[in-house]
Amino acid sequence: MTTRFDDALATILEDRALVVVRAPSIPDPAALADALVAGGLRAVELTFTTPNVLDCLRAASSSGAVMGAGTVMTGDQARAAIDAGARFLVTPGLRPDVAAVAHERDVPVMMGALTPTEIMAALDLGAAAVKVFPAKLFGPSYFGDLRGPFPDVPLVPSGGVNADNAADYLARGAVAVTAGTDVVPPAAVAAGLWDNITARATSFVHSLSR
Repeated sequence: MTTRFDDALATILEDRALVVVRAPSIPDPAALADALVAGGLRAVELTFTTPNVLDCLRAASSSGAVMGAGTVMTGDQARAAIDAGARFLVTPGLRPDVAAVAHERDVPVMMGALTPTEIMAALDLGAAAVKVFPAKLFGPSYFGDLRGPFPDVPLVPSGGVNADNAADYLARGAVAVTAGTDVVPPAAVAAGLWDNITARATSFVHSLSR
């Protein structure tokens, strides 16, 4: 039987990407999610910095996307996000309470880390993958360095990843990359420019194979 854990993580690994949405408003969360899926990005993270994010997650549950919650800071936020339909969680740093809820509910958590020590701590907490943030601080070459001590750890760069450098991160050892404003500019999201967002997603997906 496929669990929520298996399904969500497999989607991210198969696509080699997920997209994180930060916007002042999302007029139609389901339409946004479907626009991204149409462009080839099936895993969509809505962050707790977005107003009414739980309502947005509920609304997007009718879409074809695998929805997740990002910037999850507390166990209470983790529970609320899962109850609203989140199938994976993402933190900006090490959050033991979030990890505990994720494991209770069989939902994968991608935990934020930057240094080797933080990566090991994330693994000790049971992170399904480690979000290396902010990735732009060291760039793609850092992932080649991390592959030495961490050859089997799923590392996902976040922060400063775009269509120009995404393939570089993958070539250096990242298992997936996080797309951001390169694909979902806040103004385009707020204006409901779904065709534009699908085109951006398509372009980003194509860039992964360079």
